[in-house]
Amino acid sequence: MRQQRGRRSNEEGDTRGETHHMVTVLVFGLTLRDAVGETEFECEVSEPTTVRKLIETNQDRMGPLLQFLLNRELMIAVNKKVSGEDTVIKDGDIMKLSHQSRTSYDGTRDIPV
Repeated sequence: MRQQRGRRSNEEGDTRGETHHMVTVLVFGLTLRDAVGETEFECEVSEPTTVRKLIETNQDRMGPLLQFLLNRELMIAVNKKVSGEDTVIKDGDIMKLSHQSRTSYDGTRDIPV
């Protein structure tokens, strides 16, 4: 179930609470889908952060992705642009993750010869 962006609420159902800032995460490929158990979800962000910090601070949902990140096996795109672990993400962004088994190319550098 997706949370509505910009919706204000708290535990009592009062709509005067704080705004929820969300980043949509799309997971492609069987390897990553098996690791996280879902293909699309949203993560709350309180302020702009990096891809790496988002993964590290959402261990419950994205913990299995950290090992792929450390092994340089994640292809990352933010808002349809090839990105890296230090790319800043913010409310409303869409982050797409896919597995790459050829770790010599991470998509952010020149293609090796």
